Parts: sequence; structure tokens; C-alpha cells
Amino acid sequence: MSLRIMLKYCSLILLLFSTGVFADEEPVGRDVLTLKTAAELAVQENPGLAQIRARAEALAAIPSQVGTLPDPVISFSAMNYLVDTFDTRQEPMTQTQLGVSLNIPFPGKLALREAAASFEAEAALQNVTEAQGWLQKNVKHTWWQIFYLDHALQIVDNNLILLRQFVQIARTKYEVGEGLQQDVLLAQLELSKILDQQIKLAGLRRNTVAQLNALLNRSPNQPIALSEKVEEKLPKLMAETELYRQAENFRALLAAKNESINAAQSRLDLAEKDYFPDFNVGAAYGVRDNTLAGVQRADLLTMKLSMNVPIFAAGKQAKAVDQRTSELMQQKYALQDEWNNVRMQISQGSSDYQRAKDQVILFKSGIIPQARQTVASMLSGYQVNTVDFLNLVRSQITLFNYEMQYWNAFAEANQSLAQLTAAVGKEEIYE
Repeated sequence: MSLRIMLKYCSLILLLFSTGVFADEEPVGRDVLTLKTAAELAVQENPGLAQIRARAEALAAIPSQVGTLPDPVISFSAMNYLVDTFDTRQEPMTQTQLGVSLNIPFPGKLALREAAASFEAEAALQNVTEAQGWLQKNVKHTWWQIFYLDHALQIVDNNLILLRQFVQIARTKYEVGEGLQQDVLLAQLELSKILDQQIKLAGLRRNTVAQLNALLNRSPNQPIALSEKVEEKLPKLMAETELYRQAENFRALLAAKNESINAAQSRLDLAEKDYFPDFNVGAAYGVRDNTLAGVQRADLLTMKLSMNVPIFAAGKQAKAVDQRTSELMQQKYALQDEWNNVRMQISQGSSDYQRAKDQVILFKSGIIPQARQTVASMLSGYQVNTVDFLNLVRSQITLFNYEMQYWNAFAEANQSLAQLTAAVGKEEIYE
């Protein structure tokens, strides 16, 4: 074999083992968006979360409004004026009256209205926490997808270099009469396939970057560079039953549903209070004209007390109680339904995480090292013409696919952790 081909073999082998899958260099000259920074930016800048937070702030202003007595009504009246003369001295009962009145709900109604509004405000506040958790989950999920695509593109670049070397070696052997033209064509075909995959991955990364920028309230085309240095050791999760218990205590969605149940109970209690009347109390002071010669007339004081009489209780108050009872049951069923969904999310997230974690361990400790050894063996065999070119290319493509699957599984494991964190409602879900 010629010295020229031998040198190409040596350079190819060196290249193969210098383009390892586990890169650890930081992007140079670019602002790096860490996972923590991305999550914090989303909480600060995301307009969807800001909208939910503003709604919670609006609801927080309601309890004091509905728990306060209605404003008193001040009235001014001109009473018993004779329309023929409008003389204030002609008729003894002619008077100018100033009055004040106040509606007073039956005792306990204001407190129940305030309680219902307070529970609704607390539920809205819990919904802010819930929305924040899922926003961070979406940010982390998208961040890890970009992380995978970056590593996939790096692997593609490495393999493009290797396959170009394959093409050159196959062409050199063909030129000196030691190879076949079909080897050259085969290498070029595989090179074209990887170029096609590179185009697809680059397009997918642009789309995913646009999604992450949207979550961060930034321009969709703003470049994003991620750190390549991450902890590759995946943690061990708590048992599912323990995760259920943690979710029961910390999941904001469940807390919001409990607050909605409390609000519905308060509205039911208020509906039952509506069987009792509300009151209206008032007083008016009437001033009479004392300028009539020889007559001294005292001013007049009027007091009043009125109440509504629920004589249509069967068709009104009773139906309101039925309505509020059904609403209370609806909220209780909604809580049970959400609790079932939460446990399902935890079980699915745990299963997905464990599957991805097992794949990461298998690829890193077993499959990829074995595939590397296979490629090296194939290179040695091809060098002495004991392995055909097709098997050499296939072994390299197989290694390429395994490296891609490793980083995909690693990203999926971290995405499952983000899902579990949101489902449980807290970050500490590890043993």
C-alpha cells in the first residue's frame, strides 16, 4: 500500500478519536444562556405569566370591597309644597327635609361574601404559582431540546469530516487500482445523507430557538448559545409514593382547587343566609319655615326601618341553595380529577426519566465504547483489505447514530425532571 494512503489512514484514526462525543468546551465570544438564567428571565418577562399575576392582583382587591357595608345614601327633599303658591309659610307640614339611610345585610352575610372573595383571591394566587411552574418547565424542556440539537449538530460536523476522509481514501485507493468505484459512490451517498440531516437539524434548532425566545419575551430570531458544560450524572428520584405525598403538600394546582372549594362552601352558606331579610335604616330631619307671624313651628324628625320579606323562597332562595350546592360538588369533583391527573403526571414522568436514565448509562458505558472499538477494528481491517468499505461506512454511521441517541436520551431525562418538578410543585424531588 502506498505511503499516501497510509498517511490518510493515520490521520483518519487520529481524527476519529479526537472528535469525541463528550465535548466540554464553552462557546467562545458569545453570551451563554444557562438553564437557570433562562428560567429566571421567563418568570420576569413572560407576558402570559404577567397576565395571570395581574388577574390575581385584581382579585386580591375584591374581598374588602364586598366585606364592607354599602355606602350610606344622603337625600334632600322638599315636602308638601302647595303648587299654587309654593309658599313655605302657608301649609304647616311644608318642610325641607335632609335624610340619610343605610342598607344593612343580615348579620353574617358580609363576612361570608368577604370570605368567598378571599378564597377566590388565594386560588388565583396559587394559579400564579402553578403557571410559573409550568412556564419554567416549558423553558427547561425547550432549553434541553436546543442542548440536544447543538450536540447533534456537533456530531454531524464531526462525521462530515470523517466521511469526507472516507471519500478521499476510497478515491485514492480507486485511483491507484486498489479500490472500487462503488466505494467512492457509497461514501459520497452517505455524506449527502448526513448533509441532509444537518439541514434538518439546523432548521429544527432555529424553530426551537424561536420558541424559547417567545417564552422569554424576546425577538424570535435572537441568537441563543448554550453552555456545553453540564453535569452528566443523573440523580436518583424519590419513590413515586413519596412524590405523591410531596405533590399533595406543594402542588399549587391542588391548593388552588382547595381554595375554590372553600369559596364554593362560603357561597353556599351565603345562599342559606338569604332566607333571612336585609334591613334598611334611615333618618330625616325636616326644617319648617318659622317666619309666619305669631306661629312657632317645631322641626320634624323622621325615623324608618324596612326589610325585605323572602316570600318567594321556594322559587328563589331554595333554588339558589341548590345551585350553590351543585357548584360545591363540582369543585370537589374537579379537585379529585386534578389529583388523579397529578398522580398520572408523576407516574409518567418517573417512568420516562428512569427509561431515559437507563439509556444514558447504557449508551455511555456500553454501546458507544463498543461501537468506537468496532469502528477502530473496521479501520484496521480495511487497511489490510480484510474488511470491505461498506462495512466500514456502516460501522461509522452506527456510531454516529448511537452518539445522537445518547444526547437525545440525556436531554429527555432532564426534560422528564422538569416535568416532574412541575408536577410535584417543588425542586427537591431527589433522594
